[in-house]
Amino acid sequence: MSIHPTAVVAAGAIIPESCTIGPFCTLGPNVVLGERCELVSHVVLDGHLTLGDDNKVYSFTCLGIAPQDLKYNGEPTRLTIGNGNSIREYVTISRGTVGGGGVTTVGDGCLIMAYVHIGHDTHIGNGCILANAATLAGHVTVEDYAVVGALNPVHQFCTIGKYAYIGGGTTITQDVLPYSLTSVRRENRAFGINKVGLERRGFTPEQLKQLRAAYRILQVSKLNTTQALAAIREKVASGEFGEHIAYFADFIAKSERGVIK
Repeated sequence: MSIHPTAVVAAGAIIPESCTIGPFCTLGPNVVLGERCELVSHVVLDGHLTLGDDNKVYSFTCLGIAPQDLKYNGEPTRLTIGNGNSIREYVTISRGTVGGGGVTTVGDGCLIMAYVHIGHDTHIGNGCILANAATLAGHVTVEDYAVVGALNPVHQFCTIGKYAYIGGGTTITQDVLPYSLTSVRRENRAFGINKVGLERRGFTPEQLKQLRAAYRILQVSKLNTTQALAAIREKVASGEFGEHIAYFADFIAKSERGVIK
């Protein structure tokens, strides 16, 4: 085990021999690390925190810290992080609150760039990218393979759908449609599908064609959202649209804050 002599590791912390703990890191008594994790330097791990295998955490990052919520009274809530994540400098990720379910989660294979903040009770899926200084309030859900752009503030209780791409500097106050390319002009708009990102993830031309068709029904037709949703579901039921469109329709139907169109 490689633990720098300046690191402070509390009794009770679980650290496999394959891990590397750099200078001036601080680990609390309820921290559990997976295999082959590396803490570069000046990293603070606090609270009931579980970090999976093969994670690299860069300098001045704070994980599992108390939530920025006035209702929090020191309850033993959690932060759980999966495998193979890269968490860059000055990132802060808060543990959960009792009122929000008690746990903040990050999946596998995510890139979390410098100065990102992930608030309490937020849930990040697999393969997500959060660019520099993205700021996620509490109770946000980011689904698999979504990209949150630099300097994006995301309002609490918003959901960012699978494979969505949000342009830098976009303020998110409603749910972001899955597969969409969403950015800001004078107001936030979804500019069709995230074609390049979806191709990189192996979506077929037929799947892209179906997604474009579904987006046209939602955004270009003269139907309101309820009517457009019914029209999309009809095509799913008939077999004309596949599983990705079924998920797309379900995402719209369950949205509580409305979706960015």
